[in-house]
Amino acid sequence: MNRILVAILAVSLIAGNCTAQSSNSKGKTLRFAYLADTHIALGSDRIGFLRQCIRDVDSQPDLEFAIFNGDITEFGADEEIRLAKTIIDSLNIPYWISAGNHDAKWSESGCNTFRKVFGYENYTFVASDGIRFIGTNSGPNMRMAPALLPHETVVWLDSLTDAIPADQPVIFVNHYPQDTSMLNYFQVLDLVARTNLQLVMGGHWHHNASLTYDGGIRGMIGRSPDPDSKREVGYNIVTVTDDSIFVCEKYVGKPEMAAWLSVPRSSSPRYLGIVRKDKPKKVDGNDPKALSEFYALPDDFPWMNFSVNAESGVRTLWRVQDVSDVGCGAVTDESGTYALYADEGGTVTCLRLKDGLKVWNRTLGGKIFSTPAVSCGKVVVGCCDGGIYCFGLSDGKQLWKVECGKSVLGSPMVYGENVYIGASDGIFRALRLKDGKAVWTFEGVKGFVECKPYVDKSQVVFGTWGNTLYSLSSSRGTLQWKWETKGSRMYSPAAVWPVKSDGEIFVVTPERKFYAIDAVSGSTVFQGKGGREAIGLSENGKVFYVKTMWNKLMAVETKAVEHRPRYLWTNSDAGFGYEIAPSPITCTDSLVFVPTDKGNIFCYDASDGTLRWKYKISVALINSILPLSDNRLLVSTMDGVIALLKYR
Repeated sequence: MNRILVAILAVSLIAGNCTAQSSNSKGKTLRFAYLADTHIALGSDRIGFLRQCIRDVDSQPDLEFAIFNGDITEFGADEEIRLAKTIIDSLNIPYWISAGNHDAKWSESGCNTFRKVFGYENYTFVASDGIRFIGTNSGPNMRMAPALLPHETVVWLDSLTDAIPADQPVIFVNHYPQDTSMLNYFQVLDLVARTNLQLVMGGHWHHNASLTYDGGIRGMIGRSPDPDSKREVGYNIVTVTDDSIFVCEKYVGKPEMAAWLSVPRSSSPRYLGIVRKDKPKKVDGNDPKALSEFYALPDDFPWMNFSVNAESGVRTLWRVQDVSDVGCGAVTDESGTYALYADEGGTVTCLRLKDGLKVWNRTLGGKIFSTPAVSCGKVVVGCCDGGIYCFGLSDGKQLWKVECGKSVLGSPMVYGENVYIGASDGIFRALRLKDGKAVWTFEGVKGFVECKPYVDKSQVVFGTWGNTLYSLSSSRGTLQWKWETKGSRMYSPAAVWPVKSDGEIFVVTPERKFYAIDAVSGSTVFQGKGGREAIGLSENGKVFYVKTMWNKLMAVETKAVEHRPRYLWTNSDAGFGYEIAPSPITCTDSLVFVPTDKGNIFCYDASDGTLRWKYKISVALINSILPLSDNRLLVSTMDGVIALLKYR
């Protein structure tokens, strides 16, 4: 049974709905249940906790609906999402639901299953007392980074809030607190604060907390259902009257407690005025002031502002803003004529490299996180609709398509005449580039594939979200060895793009370690502390680069001494601060380029680790950086920026 009363997903429906529901029903008391961070996983005790809460909610006839605010599942797995849906569907009242970081980061479907199972990603509805609720996903989808409201959601939210009547009260729901936990929190607050905003509701912290955001906006964080030493299984009940909003904790089977939060109702919009409604769709990438205004950066933005660009010596040759998030790298063809990328709206786009003008685009049936591969006049990319696609480079004509059993999040690697790519259906494939015919398939892959594999004439190496790094014969697809991490799946060597030199494979893992692995036997040669998911190899193959999660960059020689790593240099004050971007580090013969999760690029001298320059592109994660000839860099960002840079 579908209990979604109203889910507005098309901007064309917004204005009429807002006008029709603009008045508040005086004297009406609204009560609803509020749950966050259920973290459903197969075999987990949390299944029982959620079922208890569901039964308790159903025992209270005055509750009008329920809101589930993010981290519904532990790992974003299809089975977890379907199980959560089955449990929550047993409610006898309507509910609304949104995804959190656990649902989005480790999603084997690329967030497609959550959208398909629950029917939407963002929602808005008007309750019986006239209050409009707005719920959004949190992002970033599939990439490890601080929260980021996806660009397509920002666009949706902009259109929605612009159409809401000034006197209509609004409650905004997002999994994250709207502070520096979210990279574009200032954009989100401005968009919702142009309405008659009453309260911002969050989760993520697993406990109850009262917050006050910029401009005096009141916020709250709701507990998870889990019990601990200080509380029992439970949730929150929200009561809205003409004068106030009250939040009370409720233990299962016990009376509702006294309100731990009381927020007086507001009668007029706040209009923080951070973002101007006439904000341009394009911005001069070489004007730091214009960039700051475009992103509406607050004066106290903590992660570098655009003023650093003026002294970097870097110029933006062209800059394109996509309508959706971009969760993959931008690439070029062999001749340097075209630049290609794909977005979360499911569109593959080809631009002219010289000026960024669009040549063609093709929209597929699902989100895309796969960095395209270009070879011999063909473009290959994986899609969350379960397809591996090949297009003609010059005109975008579809040449072939291979159907997989689940989403294809992995990035293809073209080696010789074949394409090598992993998917979420437990199969790794080698396909003929010319027609997509299978050369071989390797089945039984544990976990789903997100990375770009390493391929040479002797082996294919890739990691999965099943704690496993695989090596297969590149000609036959037979298993050569498996290498595994221990413990949680979240320690898997899955997001890293492996590199190889002198008979050894090098990876980093979320355990915050780096490893050298014998390419023939799969045994660990040496390991060291530091890293997470980003690694890079020097052009001569003698040094690999690793960044730690806190402000350190290391150059490690590929040859160890007595199974211990040898450090060429360490920069312990690298300048990027807390940093978790999984994007690979790239190099020229003299420079090391480090992409970050906050829209900043850092360039270091490869010989000693000295910082050469730093440059800000946006406020979101930088995907893989592609160094080109003539001191140029092709860059894409999670919030949809594609840019060609020129450095000194």
